Amino acid sequence: MSKVKTAFFCQNCGYESVKWVGQCPSCGQWNTFVEELIQKDVKNNNSWKDFQDEKRTQKTIALHEIKSTEEKRLLTPDAELNRVLGGGIVPGSIVLIAGEPGIGKSTLFLQIGLSLANSTVLYISGEESEQQIKMRADRIALDANARSKENFFLLTETSTQVIFQEIKKLKPQLVVVDSVQTLQTPFIDSSPGSVSQIRECTAELQRFAKETNTPVFLIGHITKDGSIAGPKILEHIVDTVLQFEGDRHYAYRILRTLKNRFGSTSELGIYEMTDGGMRAVTNPSEILITQKEDQLSGIAIAATIEGMRPLLIEVQALVTQSVYGTPQRTVSGFDLRRLQLLLAVLEKRGGFHFGVKDVFLNIAGGLKVEDPSIDLAVLCALLSSYEDAPLPQHICFAGEVGLSGEIRAVNRIEQRIAEAEKLGFEKIIVSKYNQAFRQANQKVAKQKFNIDIIPMGRVEEVYQYLF
Repeated sequence: MSKVKTAFFCQNCGYESVKWVGQCPSCGQWNTFVEELIQKDVKNNNSWKDFQDEKRTQKTIALHEIKSTEEKRLLTPDAELNRVLGGGIVPGSIVLIAGEPGIGKSTLFLQIGLSLANSTVLYISGEESEQQIKMRADRIALDANARSKENFFLLTETSTQVIFQEIKKLKPQLVVVDSVQTLQTPFIDSSPGSVSQIRECTAELQRFAKETNTPVFLIGHITKDGSIAGPKILEHIVDTVLQFEGDRHYAYRILRTLKNRFGSTSELGIYEMTDGGMRAVTNPSEILITQKEDQLSGIAIAATIEGMRPLLIEVQALVTQSVYGTPQRTVSGFDLRRLQLLLAVLEKRGGFHFGVKDVFLNIAGGLKVEDPSIDLAVLCALLSSYEDAPLPQHICFAGEVGLSGEIRAVNRIEQRIAEAEKLGFEKIIVSKYNQAFRQANQKVAKQKFNIDIIPMGRVEEVYQYLF
C-alpha cells in the first residue's frame, strides 16, 4: 500500500510547502496554508494525451524559418465580445472569464454558444443540471435557428477524464467550461476547488487547446476581495483574462480585458441585462446621459475614455448648506480624495466657501470612473449646484484640473471631440495646452470638426465663461 502524500498550499498564490507555515513566503498573506492530498504519478498525469492518436515531435527551430501568418479568428455575432478579445476568438486560445455570482457570466456564454450556428459547441457545466441550462436557453429566447441548437451540446460532468472522452467523440470547435473551480482530475486526490486541482485541470485544458487548436472558455469565481479564486498561476496559464463587472442593482455590465496575448488590454464591452439575456450596447454614451426636458443645475457632461473607447457620461453634483457641524462629502462612482482635492482648488483659487457646505457627487449609470479628464466636468457641476444655475445645454467638458487651478491637457482629445460631435453637442471645453491647439495649425484642428472647440487654461476663465 502506497503512502498517502500530502502538501500544504497557500490558497492565495498557490505556493507549495512541505509543512504548515503561518505567513506565506511568496505573497506574505497570513493563515492561508491548507493541507491537500496529492498523488503525483509522472507517467500518467496527462489525461488529455491519453486520448491522442499521434505525438508531436518537438525540435528547435530558427526564428527566421518560422512563417508569420495572420491568425484566422472565429467571429461571433457579438460585436462587444469580438472587440474585447481583439477581433474575434483565436483558435487554440484559452480564455478565463471571472466575475461575481449572479452577474451574468453563464448567461452570456450560453448565449454566445447558441449564436454560433456553424460551429460545434460543447458547454460543460459542473454547477447546473441539463434541465436548468435548458430553462435558461429557452428564457434567453434567441432567434437561434434549429441548426444552432443541433450544434450545441451539453455535458454536466466534473471529471476531466470523462470530459476528454466526450471531447474525443464529439470533436467540438469551441469548449465552454462553467466553472473551472468545479473540475476534478483523477491524478490528484484533493477536493475540487483546491489550489492543486485548479492548477492541474487548467494545465490539462491548456494542453488540449494548444494541441487541437480548439478555443476554450473557462468561467471562474472570484473571492470576497474581488480577485480571481484559485492560485495566481491560473492567470499566467491562460491567454486572455476577462473581468465581468457591474452593480447587480443596475442593468449594465462591463466586460473588461485584464490580460490579452492577442490584442489590446485596454478594451471593454458594455452589456445590458434584459429578460431575454445579455444585449450588447453599441452606443453606451446615449444611455449614460439622461434625456431630460428641464434645465437642471448641478449636471455636467464629461467626455471620458474607458479603455480605447470614448464615452460621454453625466456627472451630478448637489451642494447644500451643512445642517450638522461637520460638512458631509459623499461620492458614488468617483474617488472621494479626488473630490476633496477639487474642493480645495475651488476654495483657494476661486474663493468659494465649500468648507461650510455638504457636497454630494454621483456618476450616472452606476459607473466607476478613474479617468482624471472628468475633473473639469465635476468642477463645473459643483459650481452649477453652488450657484443654483443650470449649465448651458449641448456643452461638454474634457480636462484635468491641477492644484494651481490650471486646466491640464488630456490624451486622445480628438476621439473625445468626435464622440461629442456624434452625439449632437455644440460646444466642448478643453485645455488650451493640448498639442492639437498649441501648434500653429490651430484653425485647421478646429475645421476638422463641426463642434465649437473652446480651449481654456484656468478654472477662473471657465467660471466667467459659464456664469
